[in-house]
Amino acid sequence: MRILAVDPGEKRIGIAISDPTGTIATPLTVIQHISRLLDAASIADLANQHQASIIVVGKSFDDEGMPTPQSRRADRLAEAIRQQCDLPLTMWDESFSTHVARQARLEMGTTRRKRRGHLDEFAATVILQSYLDSRENK
Repeated sequence: MRILAVDPGEKRIGIAISDPTGTIATPLTVIQHISRLLDAASIADLANQHQASIIVVGKSFDDEGMPTPQSRRADRLAEAIRQQCDLPLTMWDESFSTHVARQARLEMGTTRRKRRGHLDEFAATVILQSYLDSRENK
């Protein structure tokens, strides 16, 4: 069962996909934000192309566990995705996913030049792997 993860952002949306067994997360692509409806249609299309069974959307919380403005934006994107496809959709805590992705690239020894740029698809991979690991532990 493949699972598609979404790291929503203001300018870019990171996408990751799991392997067919739902064990390992891999970066897939980055979608440039156009509008909520077009973004949702692109995400639904990717889920269909990769035969995903579930879509996981990252949602951030502040230090006190309260929703942030970004999390409300993620909720609106999730609702638009639900209107575009019939797949189950789960919201997942994405707090610090970009930081974890950046740290992982440092630990892998990625050169400074290659680390430049955006981490959106890697942040989506961190979100998805966290989700997959939580399912494995149940």
